[in-house]
Amino acid sequence: MKHTIAAALFSLVVLPAWSCTPKVPPRFTLSAHTEVRTEGDTTLQPLARYTADHFAGRTSDDNTWDVIRLVRDTTLGGEAYRVEVSPRGCTIRGGDYGGVFNGVQAFFELLPAEVYARRCPPTPLCDTLFESRPRFPYRSMMLDVARTWCTVDQLLRQIDLLAYHRINRLHLHLTDDEGWRIEIKSHPELTAIGGFRGGDSPVAPVYGRWHEKYGGFYTQDEMRRVIRYAAERNIEIIPEIDLPGHSRTIASIHPEIRCNYRPDTLPTRGYDFRSAWCVAREENYTLLEDILSEICALFPAPYVHIGGDEVDMEQWLRCPDCRFLMRREGMASPAELEDHFLNRAIDILKRHHKRAAVWNEAVATARLSRETLVFGWKDTEACLKAAADGYPTVVMPGKYFYLDMRQTPHEAGHDWAGVVDARRLYSFDFTKEGFTEEQLRNVVGFEGAFWSEAYLSHNPEKNDYLDYMCFPRLTALAHMGWHGTGGDWQEFYQTLINTHYDRLSAMGVAFRLFPPKITYRDGLLSAEVDDHSQLFYIERGSAEEHPFTAPIATAYPARYQFVSRYKTGQSPLTVHEEYYRRIHPEVTVTSSMGESDRFPYANAARYRGISRTRRTARPGDWICYTFTRNLSAEEILVQTGNPQLPKSLFIEGVVETSEDGHTYHKAGNLKNGMLILRQPRNLKSIRITATSDLRDGTPFITIEPLKIRPVERATK
Repeated sequence: MKHTIAAALFSLVVLPAWSCTPKVPPRFTLSAHTEVRTEGDTTLQPLARYTADHFAGRTSDDNTWDVIRLVRDTTLGGEAYRVEVSPRGCTIRGGDYGGVFNGVQAFFELLPAEVYARRCPPTPLCDTLFESRPRFPYRSMMLDVARTWCTVDQLLRQIDLLAYHRINRLHLHLTDDEGWRIEIKSHPELTAIGGFRGGDSPVAPVYGRWHEKYGGFYTQDEMRRVIRYAAERNIEIIPEIDLPGHSRTIASIHPEIRCNYRPDTLPTRGYDFRSAWCVAREENYTLLEDILSEICALFPAPYVHIGGDEVDMEQWLRCPDCRFLMRREGMASPAELEDHFLNRAIDILKRHHKRAAVWNEAVATARLSRETLVFGWKDTEACLKAAADGYPTVVMPGKYFYLDMRQTPHEAGHDWAGVVDARRLYSFDFTKEGFTEEQLRNVVGFEGAFWSEAYLSHNPEKNDYLDYMCFPRLTALAHMGWHGTGGDWQEFYQTLINTHYDRLSAMGVAFRLFPPKITYRDGLLSAEVDDHSQLFYIERGSAEEHPFTAPIATAYPARYQFVSRYKTGQSPLTVHEEYYRRIHPEVTVTSSMGESDRFPYANAARYRGISRTRRTARPGDWICYTFTRNLSAEEILVQTGNPQLPKSLFIEGVVETSEDGHTYHKAGNLKNGMLILRQPRNLKSIRITATSDLRDGTPFITIEPLKIRPVERATK
């Protein structure tokens, strides 16, 4: 029996081979005796070893029957593949190395999930033939290692997971305001000092771990190992050195690169918060040459990402040298200063036979070379403009493709781009977003981005949070990069729950399940899932978890949390909507740190957004919430700093409460800038006082509105 079918990523079309019921017994069985041959092509030897390692097979060029043959076939085109299973074994053809690698991944999808754990059992295979090619050549993930350090072993693990999904780029964000992660031999101080923050480092300890010297960096030899490992898995590493903004780390080491004026450091308690290179300082381009020349020599990829995003151009307008440069060159706006700087960087890259990649702000004036690869992160409009202006464009608007966004309104993660779960990502549609055929010709692919500001608060020594935020969202992105569109969500979801969750588990991925659906009716609280997972519940006040087997009779549905688990996957903790009911009693917010004009205290007092102070905190500084009428509540969340962004907060502090506004009693200590007051009664005011002499480097404290749950009453 022979089938000719077009293979779809993650077996949306191809059925697992062991489910076949042929009229005659299968004649090829994959086992530890199977050999992987390369037909004499030595360039495929690493892939042969990789393939055999997944089922304890052997590599050989002997003329045996029980074989998997890896073959280059240039008639297929780059990254395209054809897989044929016959009585004599399996032949995997690819248009290039990447095509053969993709064919191996398609072959793995015919096998039991255990192949991803490298313990695949003997597996009989039906005769079959299928082929496929990717819609987009650029299928990528961006990993921010500047804010939260990832070890070499963590990078290698992530590369393996991307490779299983046929994602072929890893964009490493190597430098930012909070860290410099790649060795530059001509300037060892960049990593010796800038690879760490806090402690005796001149780089402030923003984003947590305030009491330690935190960080790490990659030596060039370590990065070469990562590059080789990735290349064997058809993944190209795109390095990013973020310029000319997001450069507070290098500016803390080499303050002379900043603009020529004295900054106001009173709000930051002496920390120079300026983050941009001076465009007019000629010596800066010598330093830039040193850095970029080593990056170009180290990374084989044709592109080096040089940033260009979120530059505080006010610094240039305050600089007499930058203003003089503008007058001399007839520049009308500081955006042209950025063009000047980036074009100087691009010239350096050209001398070293590289092209530039940039964020979408960098081509706002459309004056950079059309060879520049543009990453459209801010919104779909930025992608549309870059493509319309003729730039090769990577589509990654945050509201679809940012893997650091929260996946429900009540989960961890950023919130500026909204709620982004796998279904949201999968829903991206070029036609609905307004892309013309001409613009689509300039789209090279998709990228998912994981920015790591909040990662440091979630035990990054483990992979759980990164896994949870990336999968299955990266699975959806990989499917779209291969097919060019999402398609039918229900069909894709059924593949996830019936097939791919088992694969992710075999890979050891702590992936996210969709939250249970909770209902409450006639005094009965119930939850359900549709993904084969097992449900559990926890009653408030108890740490004990119970299997959920029947509806719970209760008049207080908000007292119960539900979670579901399937192998290594887990859902978010989910509660009935009653838990999120809030009250907004009239309150006044005051502070010892002055009030921001742009973010006044009225924002927090009216429960309409954040407020900010005029400076950061010193020991003894305070924030006070005073109620017009005394208040009782079930819970009150008191918080400094943004919940999704652990900075601009009281590093340490004490929370006190008062019934009369004069006499205060300690309620507890802040942890990560926050404290939950449980069942407070008859409150007149809440006061938070800073106790730490540490500074996180930010020029203000963020004041959040109180989140007040009313006194719990029986729900009818």
